[in-house]
Amino acid sequence: MPTLVRKSLGEYRRALIGWTVGLCAFLGMYISIYASMMNDPETFSKQAIAKYPGAFKDLMGGMSDIATGRGYLQAVAYQLLGPLLFTMCAAILGNRAIAGPEEAKTLELTLTLPIDRRRLLLERWAALALGLLAVALVTLAVATGASSAAHMEVPFGGILAAHTGLFLLVLFFGTLTLCVGAAFGRKQVALAVVGVWGVAGYIVETMGRSIDAISWLRWLSPVHYYLDGRPLYQGWPYGDYLVLLGATAVLLMTALLAFERRDVGV
Repeated sequence: MPTLVRKSLGEYRRALIGWTVGLCAFLGMYISIYASMMNDPETFSKQAIAKYPGAFKDLMGGMSDIATGRGYLQAVAYQLLGPLLFTMCAAILGNRAIAGPEEAKTLELTLTLPIDRRRLLLERWAALALGLLAVALVTLAVATGASSAAHMEVPFGGILAAHTGLFLLVLFFGTLTLCVGAAFGRKQVALAVVGVWGVAGYIVETMGRSIDAISWLRWLSPVHYYLDGRPLYQGWPYGDYLVLLGATAVLLMTALLAFERRDVGV
């Protein structure tokens, strides 16, 4: 493993451990509620769900089948809160790649070493991707084990497909954070861009299914390529996942070009 990748992973260690523990606790706690929920089916019957405001149900993915194992797992783990928390983790790590060290006045010291900017950025990104992959693998194991313990009867193939899409989505947003940080050298700018695009993208994707005026914007949302294929239900949406990978590659190339041509603040 390249020295800079190993060093970066060491810098991310505490954050990775903290976020992994937090995400696992979140998944374990909410998935475990499913068993007790099944003891009170009237609370989650179609008649009860119909009383929720339409906008709320849209934001939560419809909730039409939340009383089933797949529907509940989708709602609590893969619809809103799971991606939100994991994206926050990716944004924090992405900011530590370039913008964080630049604001801390340590990046210029790294640049004095016999390593060019392209290699620096690529190895920082590789550490980001490996860190997010480690979090994804651990949380996949927790989601699989907890859903099995709760007798959700969701096939592992569906969970793996959904979790892979979640990883690709957060890798996109982590790369976006790194890209904006490489272009501007400011953590707050990067967080603002990721926050606006992430929240707006989610709203457009969920609400755009029933509002024609904004439905065309769904194609601009990375969340669309994560949710639209319904991987937990239908398996692997290969085309959508390739779009996410391609968009991530474009962001990485943009970050390389921007970082090579910019004067690093001192």
